[in-house]
Amino acid sequence: MAQHLLTVADLGVKSVEHCLQLAARCKRSPNIGSRALAGKTLALIFQKPSIRTRVSFQVAIAALGGSTVYLAPEDIQLDKREPVKDVARTLSRYVEGVIVRTFTHQQVEEFARFSTVPVINGLSDLHHPCQALADVLTVQERIPKLKGVTIAYIGDGNNVLHSLAQVCGFLGINLRVATPKRYKPNDTIWQQAASEAATRGAEFLLTEDPAEAVKGADALYTDVWTSMGQEREQDERLKAFKGFQINHQLLSLAKPRCLVMHCLPAHRGEEITEDVLEGPQSVVFDQAENRLHAQKALLLMLAGGSAYS
Repeated sequence: MAQHLLTVADLGVKSVEHCLQLAARCKRSPNIGSRALAGKTLALIFQKPSIRTRVSFQVAIAALGGSTVYLAPEDIQLDKREPVKDVARTLSRYVEGVIVRTFTHQQVEEFARFSTVPVINGLSDLHHPCQALADVLTVQERIPKLKGVTIAYIGDGNNVLHSLAQVCGFLGINLRVATPKRYKPNDTIWQQAASEAATRGAEFLLTEDPAEAVKGADALYTDVWTSMGQEREQDERLKAFKGFQINHQLLSLAKPRCLVMHCLPAHRGEEITEDVLEGPQSVVFDQAENRLHAQKALLLMLAGGSAYS
């Protein structure tokens, strides 16, 4: 293993394209790279609990012949029990790679700065690169030519959106985003992704009107309005996001076969209605499955040697 993956931008255009191609191969042929991580151990540091991120990484690493050490929130309290830099330097002596899922992106960056083995961001407050790669893989399975596709994202301008914007910018995917005024995406991340998109003829739109974003879209995406760590803001957020729910009325403004996407877990009846989430246009659980294949591809690229890079 030789590099960190903290954001989608760390990959670049060619590597994102290669990752998607390799992920599709992994899905078709589960035995690809079955010995790529033989004899290697990766650590999973999770300051925030997870189903999809934890299980998909553990299954992917096992499928590639490797093993994992899972460190729960109570095991390593970064910057409380001991400094991030000390944990990074210690684990670098034991394992061949680290997946970090934490509250602040600053901690992920600091961990990578002091780690001598590759670090993969399993989620931070600013970025969720593994999710975005699985999302675009899911769209590509149904719309093979990604350039010119339009994804509409409705809701909180959060880490999921930031990484999705970076992938869309690299691949020439149109991205329309509707958020309440106070919950727009990080301006720097958004502008950089929009600039990348413009060089490929794609358009980015940021609006406060969900209907404007959704009109004619190929895919409609949302996430929870209140994420872990934001529970005290729940009442305020519920008021702010009123009118940003994905329901049949909003879905009817998109293309007839528009995909419905959600990274899960979902708060049914808040950001999305039960009938739409469980409806025929939903690809939500395909997204969840594709976390496994996208992460398998990433591990092969970062750790599997020249045959997969």
